[in-house]
Amino acid sequence: MLKDFIRYFSIGIINTIIHWVIFAFIFYLVYPSQAVSNVVGFFAAVTCSFFLNAKYTFQANPTMIRYVFFLCFMGSLNFIVGWAAQIIDVLPIMTMLFSSGVSLILGFLYSKFFVFSKN
Repeated sequence: MLKDFIRYFSIGIINTIIHWVIFAFIFYLVYPSQAVSNVVGFFAAVTCSFFLNAKYTFQANPTMIRYVFFLCFMGSLNFIVGWAAQIIDVLPIMTMLFSSGVSLILGFLYSKFFVFSKN
């Protein structure tokens, strides 16, 4: 499991960069909503995450149903973080830090034991 987590974490670095760049672009240049910026950045990053982790971390077939389950779970999680941050007026960088940490841990567990479970 540690080997899988290290791979997941490594791929997560790429995904985090994608997420953060898109979040900043939308929030500062397009539409100043943390919830919207977080979800849009998430969609790009989660798609990358899903396909890279299917191949390199879990050696699984990236089916559409698996993608939908992963997308819905992670999307809900990230929207809730962005929504809560907007309500309590958290700095955008804090939203991204918290969102990245929560996504790393819960995303790995959800992927390993549900989305890409061998059973």
